Amino acid sequence: MSYAIMLREPGGPDQLRWERVEVPRPGRNEVRVRHTAIGVNFHDTYVRSGLYKTLPLPGIPGLEAVGIVEEVGPGVGGLGVGDRIVYIDVGYGAYTQARILSAALALPIPSSISDEAGAAITLKGMTACMLLRHVHKVAPGQTILIHAAAGAMGQLLCCWAKHLGAMVIATVGSPEKAAVARACGADHVILYRDEPFPDRVREITKGRGVDVAYDSVGKDTFLGSLECLDYLGHLVNFGQASGPVAPLNVPLLAAKSITLTRPLLFHYIRGREALEHMAGETFDAVAAGVIRPEIGLNLPLAKAAEAHRALESRATTGSVVLTP
Repeated sequence: MSYAIMLREPGGPDQLRWERVEVPRPGRNEVRVRHTAIGVNFHDTYVRSGLYKTLPLPGIPGLEAVGIVEEVGPGVGGLGVGDRIVYIDVGYGAYTQARILSAALALPIPSSISDEAGAAITLKGMTACMLLRHVHKVAPGQTILIHAAAGAMGQLLCCWAKHLGAMVIATVGSPEKAAVARACGADHVILYRDEPFPDRVREITKGRGVDVAYDSVGKDTFLGSLECLDYLGHLVNFGQASGPVAPLNVPLLAAKSITLTRPLLFHYIRGREALEHMAGETFDAVAAGVIRPEIGLNLPLAKAAEAHRALESRATTGSVVLTP
């Protein structure tokens, strides 16, 4: 037996219930994992609220965790009892003390990365890798816009983009968050509550606009992000913290031959080879000091509801981690 956070119906954070669950023996090509640290992501809040109807209910939410292999099922190769692993699972199930996991999802985690750091950076780091190296290959001399730059994802994007030679324009909501974005390499920081960010971007770029805008905010920033783009610019919408984007009038893109992408990490890591490659790029970036895990809040797993409240309030900087 184990304890887990169960979601039985969509709604607010109080729908996350601490319940006892049974963990069976692993089957063929499966392992039993005892979690040591669990990552919390905005995606989890969308699942809990019902905005994403991707978790069959009742179910255990959570996409990523670090843990120790406790038992190995038949047919599993390359993994043994006591191995330390990290995983991302599109099928959810991470908000629990222990679980059965497909061995194909388990990745060895470098010894230089702690359990909490692994839970804080694996999914977000791989997402940053996807956004900067695959969705739009950022090159030296490009100018880019990053929204929510003081959040966990925003910090990783700022650090990695600056390492790649881009000029980084960041938007944040407070002077305290502006300091965080600057520490991560942002060349210009816009307090979006104090001035319209499209006007400030035009001023910074002398009317040209940016090559790419990375927008995880959604409804409140989407049209403004379009305004900020240069000719042939690329808008990458990868989240909706302020709500879903309204249906798009496609001819708006024709004004500057703009491209729009709504990528999902899971589509870029569908096979084992792709998964290992993306994880390798990410862990290499951590080892080189290009990106670093920043944990803004660490709570017991039983307090997952409190973690969701903190994340949705946009009061946090850095990652949120749960400890079983």
